Amino acid sequence: MGTMIRPLVVGRALVLAGALAAALFAPGFAWSAEDSAQQQAQRQLSQPGNNAPVWRDVRKGDNAYQTTQVRGVETNVLVQSQGETWRQIHNGPLPLYGGLLLIAMLLLIFGYYRWKGPLRVHEKPTGRLIERFSDWERLVHWTTAISFVILASSGLVMMFGKYVILPVFGYTLFSWLAIIGKNLHNFVGPLFIFCTVVTFVTYVKDNLWRAVDFVWFAKAGGLLGGEHVSSGRFNGGEKAWFWFGVTLLGLVIGASGLVLDFPNFEQTRSVMQQANVIHAITAMLFIALALSHIYIGTIGAEGAYESMRHGVVDEAWAKEHHDIWYEEVKASKARQHFADDVPADVKAQVAGAIKA
Repeated sequence: MGTMIRPLVVGRALVLAGALAAALFAPGFAWSAEDSAQQQAQRQLSQPGNNAPVWRDVRKGDNAYQTTQVRGVETNVLVQSQGETWRQIHNGPLPLYGGLLLIAMLLLIFGYYRWKGPLRVHEKPTGRLIERFSDWERLVHWTTAISFVILASSGLVMMFGKYVILPVFGYTLFSWLAIIGKNLHNFVGPLFIFCTVVTFVTYVKDNLWRAVDFVWFAKAGGLLGGEHVSSGRFNGGEKAWFWFGVTLLGLVIGASGLVLDFPNFEQTRSVMQQANVIHAITAMLFIALALSHIYIGTIGAEGAYESMRHGVVDEAWAKEHHDIWYEEVKASKARQHFADDVPADVKAQVAGAIKA
């Protein structure tokens, strides 16, 4: 029995050996590693410097031998393909359309000022002053405003500096401006987020929507036809700025900024690239809207700047711009009140701002 099994085993072994030998020496067989090496060697002769297959393999990121001793998220990713897409967006549509948006807003504001001029108070100042903003409200506003100006100016340098500043002033000055701007941006950003939250808590009560606000929108606030439109302490335009600009855009800018400001929370590069694009788009919208807010609060409306600087407005100003709020103050239904202990120099500045 044993003698019959041995020839059978030996025969099967010979068959397997023959099949393996046939496979090894078959014309279509080649070891993938050797074939890849030979192809690369031939490519170096016909196309010197062409390492496309190597870099395609690197881009895939699934090579088991593509590793590193540095531990962390994506530390073994040598080439991230999405980075090229981000670079093209960051250097193309973002500065182009963002710049056009800001230029269009500036031209619109300039054209409106040339057409209408500042919004004036038609009645003479009465000399009776009303508290418009408390000390706390003004502190919150100016802290938020100053931090915004720092972030906006430094952000604009980083976004448009190489197109505007670099060709005019050269690499040295632009380098210093970019470095200073980047560090200011990184450190002031969290302060702006805190100010945004405090601003919301401070002003939200008087920015709740009322029926009169929709009438204000229907008549465009009287900005085009000059018609007087009633409003409470804040009109429809100011409430739109509060909800869409300060609150919504402010929080989106803040959240995306934190992703960029603290890259050590193990977010991937693709997340940071997306956050950068979102941050830039919302920042351009925020700055464009802020330009109109700054215009109205300075040269666009008589007495508006003094109200935030000193916290008081003349009775005539309140009656003309916010008549519903004025009636509420008179009836003691508002938190604000008539201010009788205002220094003489402040009264003179507030009265001088109104050129009836």
